[in-house]
Amino acid sequence: MSLAGLALARTTLDRDAARRKDPELLTRLGADPGTRVIVLDGDNALVERTSDDPGTPVRLSRFDARTARHLVPPAEPLAYLGRDPDGTDYLTHARLGVASRPAPGMPQALSDLPAPEGHRWATLREVGVLLDDTDAGLFTTAQALVHWHAVHPRCSRCGEPTAIAEAGWMRRCPSCAGEHFPRTDPAVIMTVVDDEDRVLMGRQQSWPAGRYSVLAGFVEPGESIEATVRREVMEEAGVLVGEVTYLGSQPWPFPCSLMLGFTARALSTQVRVDGDELAHARWWSREQLAADIAAGEVVMPPGLSISIRLIEAWYGGPLPVRPDTTF
Repeated sequence: MSLAGLALARTTLDRDAARRKDPELLTRLGADPGTRVIVLDGDNALVERTSDDPGTPVRLSRFDARTARHLVPPAEPLAYLGRDPDGTDYLTHARLGVASRPAPGMPQALSDLPAPEGHRWATLREVGVLLDDTDAGLFTTAQALVHWHAVHPRCSRCGEPTAIAEAGWMRRCPSCAGEHFPRTDPAVIMTVVDDEDRVLMGRQQSWPAGRYSVLAGFVEPGESIEATVRREVMEEAGVLVGEVTYLGSQPWPFPCSLMLGFTARALSTQVRVDGDELAHARWWSREQLAADIAAGEVVMPPGLSISIRLIEAWYGGPLPVRPDTTF
């Protein structure tokens, strides 16, 4: 069993990493009228407004570099995203941060301004499942890079401001020559199943009423991913886990995670939540889960997340009520 077609793991883009070494690449592509630019402001991207129906497929807005420079200061592109199968090159322009004290009457963000005619601002959480494979890859990659640049403007070794290098995939320190690359934090997410083939799910106190999901947690230094699965389940729910099987992964740029999906066999069934990560957890059979969803007592995770696909893999197919597509 494996997971395929995960919403944010889809892409048709060639990342074309060899070209990043060219110091003139961003300048040259920025001057090429055939280059397409994805415009971001923080977590928001401009998408084409084709319908107000929230379930209608969505397409990322693609601009030429000149138009993008008018939409998002500063004028220079942030990063090269890659090339699609048709040979089109993609850049992203983005505003990296919001002034803590904007001038009176000024918007807090570009996305507070009216979008250009025929376009609207949207987050990846809102439209991720509505994008095609190319746009899902573009938006996911752009958002991850934009966040990294926004929160890593200085050298972690000497504290000096760094400069963008390698077409947006590195920041170099002019003082100590330190080289800094985009980071990704690995996290495990798992369906824990007992000998009765029941699934363990829990909820955080901050979640919407009735929302339950499978357990998850970050990999710690010096730890294997299998050990992380066992540790996180024990810490959060007090359940001992034995066999661990990998199923699939997808990027989760909220802000910089890679979700590694597993199924795990429980060696104990008594649940003792930690009261910190989880407020409540319990076991469900397939029949119990279907009944609780139908009664509105349990709300499943959104379709963008790998968690719903893990639950459906255990359940044996689509759940009786499809999950929401938004958070």
